[in-house]
Amino acid sequence: MKQEGYKSKYEIKKVEVTTDVLTGRGGLALFVRYLYKAGIYELLAERFNWIRKSMKGVAVWNIFKQIFCFFYDGTSRHLVYFDDLKKDEGYGGIIENSPKEMISSHQVKRFFRVFPLGISWAFRKVLKVLFIWRLKIKKPEVIMLTLDTMPMDNDEAEEREGVSVTYKGYKGFQPLQIIWERKIVDVIFRSGSKHGNHGEIAVNMVSSLVKQIREEYSSDATIILRIDGGFFDKENLKVFDGLDIGIICSGKIYDKTKGYVLGLHKDEWKVYTNGHQEWDYAEFGYRYDSWERFYRGIYTKPRYEGRQELLEFARPENIIITNIGVNHKVLANIGAEKQEEMRCAEWIIKEYHQRGADELPHRGIKEFGFEEMPFERFAANNAFYYCMVIAFFLFETFKEDVLEGVVPVGAYANTVRRKVVDFAGKIVRISGEIILKVSQAVMDGLGLKELWIRSRSCVSITGTG
Repeated sequence: MKQEGYKSKYEIKKVEVTTDVLTGRGGLALFVRYLYKAGIYELLAERFNWIRKSMKGVAVWNIFKQIFCFFYDGTSRHLVYFDDLKKDEGYGGIIENSPKEMISSHQVKRFFRVFPLGISWAFRKVLKVLFIWRLKIKKPEVIMLTLDTMPMDNDEAEEREGVSVTYKGYKGFQPLQIIWERKIVDVIFRSGSKHGNHGEIAVNMVSSLVKQIREEYSSDATIILRIDGGFFDKENLKVFDGLDIGIICSGKIYDKTKGYVLGLHKDEWKVYTNGHQEWDYAEFGYRYDSWERFYRGIYTKPRYEGRQELLEFARPENIIITNIGVNHKVLANIGAEKQEEMRCAEWIIKEYHQRGADELPHRGIKEFGFEEMPFERFAANNAFYYCMVIAFFLFETFKEDVLEGVVPVGAYANTVRRKVVDFAGKIVRISGEIILKVSQAVMDGLGLKELWIRSRSCVSITGTG
């Protein structure tokens, strides 16, 4: 069969090398500008410049920059990829580095192996500063926090210090995290066998964060904490209630509680609907035998499973424990109308169901970074994970501050990479200036000029005081 009739007029005859500086990751320029303007490098340098023993080599802040770009780029999950990037003049140019400033995989590994086991406090301080930064920008009337663990599957990785069986059944790590609006605002990296309520870690994390919110953001902030049944404990509830924050917790259904519920008259039951499903619910005072005080109990049982209405005996049941409406200090600093709304059982049920959405950052950070940690030693993986969490936080704020209208604020990393990172660019020098050139289609399709202006005009971390 003859192919002449199908021959393109624009057939490529040769493949040759160009001396132009080209990149296929043009969108990294926006992220790098944003990191600089936000002031994250100064914040990190203040806490970690001690790592650099001499003035030789790459600056600590620049190493952090390259690590954050490595996560955001997402092309590879292996540290040896840094060796490829070091040779790529286009990649170095797009993140505003000279070839000498690009780090190798060996430098990255040495960097993380320097961190001692007890360095978590320094990374957590950085996260909390970032959290207060966003609170001052957004000024929320109510701060909704979620405390949860995140099992990480390391079953297929080589042996790692601290890897043990999680409640999910696979081996891995299980960090304890506090989440606010898709962002992880505090975290403790832990081995997989540590359950959610291990020791006093959960209580100390929440207490410390509440103190910081009230000292550095607002002394009369209204704070609500959502927790699952893994944190259902008398001492936990006592401490959280003593902080005068709202608690929305999944409780345990004891036989005594079940017996009481079965004895309720049908008139004591009400119906809650979210537009897709309905729940029967009843309210009563909840106190376990050894407890000193009552909390508010809201017993729920769904009427439907999908579109299938459930028979009475087949309905999965749950009890929500809360101090909202019991501890009057919790809502004392918001308006009367908002107080009335938040005291309603239906509002509490709705917010309890939001715990499912609060777990979406778990999927988000795993797609942004990865579950399998690269190092054998726990201390190095600990530092690596904190870098991933900080980079993920900045990725979320980058979407809010720069990418609004281009990608949804809830978009996952791969969606953002395909739309905003993966486009070709040419880096040229004209009259002493370095300029990124892109096609007209990219310029118009992304509104790149506007995104560039946004990336250079964000509110800095130190500019929200």
